[in-house]
Amino acid sequence: MLKRSIRHAFGLAAPLARFARRFRREDGGAVAVWFAVLALPMAVLAFGLIDVNRASVEKRRLQDALDAATLLAARSNYNTTAEIDALGDRALADELAGMTKARLTDSTFTVSGQRIISSAKAQVTPVIANLWLQGDMEVTASAEVARSATNVEVSLVLDVTGSMKGQKIIDLRDAANELVKIVVNDNQTLFYSKVAIVPYAVAVNAGSYAGAARGTFDTNTKAITGASWATGSAKSISGATRGNPVVITSNGHGFANGDGVYITGVKGMTSLNNRAYIVAGRTANTFQLQGVNGGSYSSYSSNGTVQKCQVPDCSPVVTSNGHGYVNGDRVYITGVNGMTDINNRGFVVGNATANTFSLGVVGGGFKAYTSGGSIWCARAGCKYFAFDNAESPSALKAFEISNCVTERTNGDAYTDASPGASPLGRNYASPDNPCLTNTITPLSSNKETLKAQIDALQASGSTGGHLGVAWGWYLVSPNFASLFPTASQPAAYGTSNLIKAVVIMTDGEYNSSYCNGVISADSTNGSGATADHINCNAPNGHSFTQTQTLCTEIKKKGILVYTVGFNVVDDQRARDLVSQCATGPKYVYMPTGGTALKEAFAAIAKDLTRLRLAK
Repeated sequence: MLKRSIRHAFGLAAPLARFARRFRREDGGAVAVWFAVLALPMAVLAFGLIDVNRASVEKRRLQDALDAATLLAARSNYNTTAEIDALGDRALADELAGMTKARLTDSTFTVSGQRIISSAKAQVTPVIANLWLQGDMEVTASAEVARSATNVEVSLVLDVTGSMKGQKIIDLRDAANELVKIVVNDNQTLFYSKVAIVPYAVAVNAGSYAGAARGTFDTNTKAITGASWATGSAKSISGATRGNPVVITSNGHGFANGDGVYITGVKGMTSLNNRAYIVAGRTANTFQLQGVNGGSYSSYSSNGTVQKCQVPDCSPVVTSNGHGYVNGDRVYITGVNGMTDINNRGFVVGNATANTFSLGVVGGGFKAYTSGGSIWCARAGCKYFAFDNAESPSALKAFEISNCVTERTNGDAYTDASPGASPLGRNYASPDNPCLTNTITPLSSNKETLKAQIDALQASGSTGGHLGVAWGWYLVSPNFASLFPTASQPAAYGTSNLIKAVVIMTDGEYNSSYCNGVISADSTNGSGATADHINCNAPNGHSFTQTQTLCTEIKKKGILVYTVGFNVVDDQRARDLVSQCATGPKYVYMPTGGTALKEAFAAIAKDLTRLRLAK
């Protein structure tokens, strides 16, 4: 009808144009006559063209509104024509409300396989064109939208470190929920869309999957039946010199050179108290304190006792029949009654016999053992790990294994090889920088489950960002499928109509890498106390370096990588990571506030679930 009105308008215009040319050639008073003749039809033509233009504008508005309504219908979870038609009609009416003077007379939305096909008609009342038209002008529009037939697996890697505390973690929860809301469809019949969540801080908490991911650990224990550090009765001290070495007078002490002794209760020369010594230069009533110069000590005045030790270093000797340990082994002790000073600590085995060994720490002043106690192995791979710390390499620290998982340091460090064939690294976390409480969530299309996990995110700890990126890969890797329930298992690489994506969100503060499951000596500022670091460097290098290599390998698998740098720290390595890890420039987002973060996640979600107008 719109085309017919245009033909009528221009059919009238042609003879008027010829008439105008003749009008220009005429001379004299006849001009006024001719002008009067021309005025009316030219006015009709002008107003008629206005009507035609109005109809053209309304047609464009109708088309735009129909496109939007059809897209909305296509993105819905409805599958029947009746449902789609009802939704489309409502959406079209909403789109047209207040933006058009045309009257919508008909609209249809139908389902045809994976396509939504729509059409609409509207009427426009002309001002002048009805002189040659019968009734209103009719405008029409049609649209066809191809419903996405692509399955989507998205791994959401979220920075929940201490630097994200406060408003930042609140903003992150909102943004992550927005992505889930857009990506995950309620109806998974035609295609599936699943999201996995990887919170990361000091490491990644694999939760119930930790054992299968990093392998089991040694939990064998040996029972303790006794523990003591002293032998014989204490002897009284009656004198002490300020010489080099100090000479102690204790009549009839009975000690031999090389014995270990422990002194308490001296007055005056109090520097001698509560320390272990080796006996040297002994006589019947005196002995030297080997290597001790008393020149700077106060003078002895009175009192004091000296107690012989079971072993020269005066450490407790533990009895555990058939314990199986040898000198140099590391052990951890729990559950001792009485001598509780040795509980929850790591020790180096010394003076080992078949049924006893010493603990290598001075036991003078420890309470007497009464009962109970267990000995655990304390090497890497055991429930507890006693290690030389980076601040004082001669001093032991001991941490318990956690459900967090760290990097592999073998040839599979930068692969997604199955954990069954190549277990991941263990994590022994400091109580002051513990394994985060938020666990991974494997691929899921359950919005409520995903939202609950996101809403529970808490910010704390240092940043092992490379571990977050690695697990972002693992949760969409078919090589890790056996780790998860069937519904959460990633599809094979190369599956048709499948998008795999990893979304990496970070503020850029990567600082924690690992050696033997403990934060390494070369980890950088923000990774916790040096005394809680192990005295060895990370075999795989800095967390930034590991992340860049992982991103390269992830992209080789055809996985899309989006990066979101949220208020990124002023560190060129952080900026490089955000820009270089992504699949390309259009996959990089650098939001600087909560609103921008939410918009970035929404943009990524829409890109992953984009629909296209077929025609």
